[in-house]
Amino acid sequence: MLIQSISGIRGTIGGPAGQGLTPKDIVRFGMGYAAWVKEQAAGARPLVVVGRDARLSGQMLRDVLAGTLQAMGVDVLDLGLSTTPTVELAVPAEGAHGGIILTASHNPRQWNALKLLDARGEFLNAAEGERVLAFAAQELEAVEVDDLGQIRHDDHWMQRHIDHALGLELVDAPAVRAHGLKVAVDAVNSTGGLILPMLLEAMGVEVVRVHCDPTGDFAHNPEPLPAHLTDLADAVVSHGCDLGISVDPDVDRLAFVCEDGSMFGEEYTLVAVADYVLSRTPGNTVSNMSSTRALRQVTEARGGRYTASAVGEVNVVAAIEATGAIIGGEGNGGVIYPTSHRGRDAVVGTALFLTHLVRSGLTAKALRASYPEWVISKDKLDLPDSGVEGALAALVAAHPDAEVNTVDGVKFDLPEGWVHLRRSNTEPIIRVYAEAETAEAAAALGGRFKEELAGLLRG
Repeated sequence: MLIQSISGIRGTIGGPAGQGLTPKDIVRFGMGYAAWVKEQAAGARPLVVVGRDARLSGQMLRDVLAGTLQAMGVDVLDLGLSTTPTVELAVPAEGAHGGIILTASHNPRQWNALKLLDARGEFLNAAEGERVLAFAAQELEAVEVDDLGQIRHDDHWMQRHIDHALGLELVDAPAVRAHGLKVAVDAVNSTGGLILPMLLEAMGVEVVRVHCDPTGDFAHNPEPLPAHLTDLADAVVSHGCDLGISVDPDVDRLAFVCEDGSMFGEEYTLVAVADYVLSRTPGNTVSNMSSTRALRQVTEARGGRYTASAVGEVNVVAAIEATGAIIGGEGNGGVIYPTSHRGRDAVVGTALFLTHLVRSGLTAKALRASYPEWVISKDKLDLPDSGVEGALAALVAAHPDAEVNTVDGVKFDLPEGWVHLRRSNTEPIIRVYAEAETAEAAAALGGRFKEELAGLLRG
């Protein structure tokens, strides 16, 4: 399968001809991105930072991509094994005109992708992405031999990333060190297995490694969901750890396991970190529309204003910039701390969370229990050929008591919870997400709105 979009290109390695991500695709898309970068550089010699996670196809794709950029007259700073937030930090620090991360994030091992960054180290917006696609559709020419780009390697950026995180004002490494924590880390055999132990040891934390060898041979499904974290939970309990930390292959999603092996909950990663940041620097917050209500409650309790953005990191970042939010992110464990940079960052998120944990004087389980309890249910409805907008409008009219947000699909906020209905970007379905105080109540709430919408569509 090959998926091309404004945010990049992703697909499976191998398989039937024309149905996967091949070197030809990397060349075509790499040339398109290089043409866009040269346009942005406005005559200057362009520089692009490239990094990759540890998946098995990474080195092969890196070689093809680097050669393609060189052929287009673009210089390359190769960070080698790296993380998405590390590359995001490196791009502006190195004065680069863009960056590319070779990673399929939480997708299984057969997938890989190119994630595209601008000169700020942020993901391309819709207009920029469309421009890259337009270039990639053209017959582009390589430069003459004297104008070929150069490659420089730098394997120090993970340490610089750690130094950056430890240098943040709200990170208190001495307090964490004094607490003598023991933490288990599951990095699904990708680059988190390098950078997370480095960070923790720099903070004086004893590390228990679980799947931290960066071979790219994922030991389990790489999405950090409870069903995939049984090895981590077992290690936390058997080693008497204070906490377990899980990251996805490119280290932009962050999940915790409590000291008894129970899940802290991906949705509550951002809630806890935001609560700590707000307690020290009051302000506004942002998360996408399908994230837990608990962030809004924590924000308002701290005197701030919460904004719900459209789904997608680029939309969260845009809302952070528009509202001057001091922290934001997504309910999938993505923490965006603008004081650091505008990208999801599990390294910065971990440093802030550990500071919060030791300053609170609570165990991880007690800290989790201190926040409002909400549970999200996820369902879907087949997408019909027509009539969706009219049916959604009728559904809004049928619920005048709800607070309605139409930034991305339709979200109904009710006293007992919320329901969010939106078209999928990748499948012919309408996603039906709901949140309430229990799993049963969330499923019932989402089911009720799903049936109402299905009836309106049939009518």
